[in-house]
Amino acid sequence: MQRVENGLFVSVEYTGTLDNGEIFDSSRGRRPLEVEIGAGLLIKGFEDALRGMSLNESKTFTIKPEEAYGLRNEDYVRSFTRAEIPAEINPQLGQTLAINTQSGHQVPARVTHIDDEKMIVDMNHPLAGEALTFSIEVVGISVTPTEDQAGCGCGCSGEGDCSTGGC
Repeated sequence: MQRVENGLFVSVEYTGTLDNGEIFDSSRGRRPLEVEIGAGLLIKGFEDALRGMSLNESKTFTIKPEEAYGLRNEDYVRSFTRAEIPAEINPQLGQTLAINTQSGHQVPARVTHIDDEKMIVDMNHPLAGEALTFSIEVVGISVTPTEDQAGCGCGCSGEGDCSTGGC
């Protein structure tokens, strides 16, 4: 019986929930998530739980924040005065903006407050600090991909902004 291991392409049906029972993501109603194991495209705890599973096997597991999207870091919450915001940008509450870091990288930042004087953005991943519980079923194991491998492997299928959970 073939088992999930590095280098294999695995298709997984999954539902992810938070401690309060809220579903934050699911493959139900979409195609299963297909990813190459060991390619670094999944959060560590999810990939670790998949290793060793066999076709049609199901399991439920919880990933600590440190093995998922990390702990919240309040240093990633920044305040900008209106004068610091380029005139052509009209930020809206809840909107995700691309913020340039001092090293020249762009990071997603969600607008959490905005008024006439300032804007506050949160650059933490939306699931940072959360324990994530997944119910999964392995529905395919192959040595070659069965679908287009576009996207980051988070289940977005190349749609949305994978880095911010905007799938």
